[in-house]
Amino acid sequence: MNLNRRDALKAGALGIASTATPTTISAHVPRAELKSDFKITGGRIRQSVMGWCFKPMPALELAKHCRAIGIEAIEGISAKDYPAVRKLGLKISLVSGGHGFKKGPCVAANKAFVVEKLKLGIDLAAEIGTKSVITFTGMREKGLTDAAGARNCVEAWKAVMPYAEKKKINLVLEHLNTRDDSHPMKGHPGYFGEDVDHCVELIRQVDSPNMKLLFDVYHVQIMNGDVIRRIRQYKDVIGHYHTAGNPGRAELDDTQEVNYPAVMRAIAATGYDLFVAQEFIPTWDDPVAALRHAAMVCDV
Repeated sequence: MNLNRRDALKAGALGIASTATPTTISAHVPRAELKSDFKITGGRIRQSVMGWCFKPMPALELAKHCRAIGIEAIEGISAKDYPAVRKLGLKISLVSGGHGFKKGPCVAANKAFVVEKLKLGIDLAAEIGTKSVITFTGMREKGLTDAAGARNCVEAWKAVMPYAEKKKINLVLEHLNTRDDSHPMKGHPGYFGEDVDHCVELIRQVDSPNMKLLFDVYHVQIMNGDVIRRIRQYKDVIGHYHTAGNPGRAELDDTQEVNYPAVMRAIAATGYDLFVAQEFIPTWDDPVAALRHAAMVCDV
């Protein structure tokens, strides 16, 4: 029997409709399908949450909601809140490196400051049993060449790595987007580490098993794309993940473009067993419902 292209496409669509389940068709879980009592059951993705996104909600209140949802860790909160949060049974998934994303090692004059702050972060992480400390490249300065910035970063991180290795702590370098200038935490124009492939190259030049990549799906989608292929490609150097919907860094719902269930399945397939932290900025009237929804989307 001969079929023209239109007939073939129609037949294919009918075949998909008759065999697929809603979860395989939909790229996202619609907001309307959110269960008010949802709790994580899958467990293949160890979920965390970034505290700064949910301010002004106090860290302890957020931690209580995490526990109810089944999110096992929290990050991006003040160290003074660590004891109370840990008493609830939550882990601290990531410790601040202390030097921030603006004043980083790409500028040679910042080296001593960065090394000192990272060592303090490593000490804290080791004390509380956290695996990872975040680091950044920092912002470009006038006259800084790509070659010099890369060399400065590698030299600074190499100066820290013997200490990190001794303490059995990972430094995780976060790649950030420079395209979105609409909000100070949605994008970072002028950031040196704007290309995730270049960040991986810097990590490999440091040449330490404790130097890793913080793969932020939101930032990678904006700057590089091809997210799942890069997850597979860089699985050996990825030490942490962040999420957010794109565009807008909002919820992981059906108004944004990243297919998070597929991304989470790809992460799980690599054998990754550390944390994936929800780092979206809630726009829903109920931020806890937004967090519960994100946890459901990622519970693959």
